[in-house]
Amino acid sequence: MDRRTPLYQVQKNLGAKFTSFGGWELPVSYTDIISEHHLVRTKAGLFDVSHMGEIKITGKDAVKAVNRLITNDLEPVPVGKILYSPMCYENGTVVDDILIYKFSDEELLLVVNAGNTQKDDEWIRSQITGDVMVENLSDNYVQLALQGPEAENIIKGILDEDTELPQFYRFTETSLLGMNVLLSRTGYTGEDGFEIYLRFSDHGADPERLWNGILEAGKDNGIAPAGLGARDTLRLEAALPLYGHELSEDITPLEAGLKAFVKINKDDYIGKAALARQFEHGLKRKLYGFEMMDRGIPRSGYDILKDGEKIGYVTSGGILPTLNKNGGLALINNLDLQVGETIEIVIRERLCKAVVVQLPFYKKKYKR
Repeated sequence: MDRRTPLYQVQKNLGAKFTSFGGWELPVSYTDIISEHHLVRTKAGLFDVSHMGEIKITGKDAVKAVNRLITNDLEPVPVGKILYSPMCYENGTVVDDILIYKFSDEELLLVVNAGNTQKDDEWIRSQITGDVMVENLSDNYVQLALQGPEAENIIKGILDEDTELPQFYRFTETSLLGMNVLLSRTGYTGEDGFEIYLRFSDHGADPERLWNGILEAGKDNGIAPAGLGARDTLRLEAALPLYGHELSEDITPLEAGLKAFVKINKDDYIGKAALARQFEHGLKRKLYGFEMMDRGIPRSGYDILKDGEKIGYVTSGGILPTLNKNGGLALINNLDLQVGETIEIVIRERLCKAVVVQLPFYKKKYKR
């Protein structure tokens, strides 16, 4: 049976329609996906992302030990900053893509994908070395994501103290509505916004009061709750990868277009040799964006053809509401495809024309 977050009942009372995702029963939408999508692009949406996993790494070797697990470089990252990185197997394919919160050189918080939490925990424990302690704290946190152009104004209205808001990919510990929280300027929508972590063990922690309080505070800003459906269309427009689609144990971060997060010159880490070989010899396939020319909605796994020959498959596809088009991301073993070229997607045994486009579909609105 799927797990539920502590906010299940309050969301059910709001009319949420639920779906199964990563072992959790989560709201797919409250009204409809398109409306919630546009709301986040124009005002603000509040997401319950408590299904995400949190793994704490402490000890004098914390940074060095985690750096050996990831392709990005944690060493130069200052305290108070967040690092995004793939975490790879020896063959260069991906265990997971994670966020690393650097509290100090001896305390890190890893935020991992919901469906991978147990796998990641086991992988980290089996591979980590040195003077470190690993704690899976996933059941201790409620995590909310407040996303959209009005997010900053809403947060400012519920801060209990005169705290300076964190810049992009930074975090601070502060108090909202009388509750201690970890507040980061991150998200998964292509908009400015925040992710809010509330620990159950903290004095006065009340997930429902936090959820309701944010919705109440943002009423004049047009806020509404949003579900996983809009979260997916928003991240697709921003061309942000989803584990199990653009990244997996069969796909490397280089193939997924994440070269910026793979430090080939960093000291040894798991998967470095395989990624260095791929880097040196060149890719056999890579990620492209496409928009549909013919009618039809492309879905994950659909075949892609060029001149009658299969050249790849759709990793993520669907509606792109901001563009009022259908489109998606595809892993294609033709490295010479140019923007503007025509390809064909097999949709329900029909060949439907699509055109290769520049990524992302939607220009990200982060405040850097």
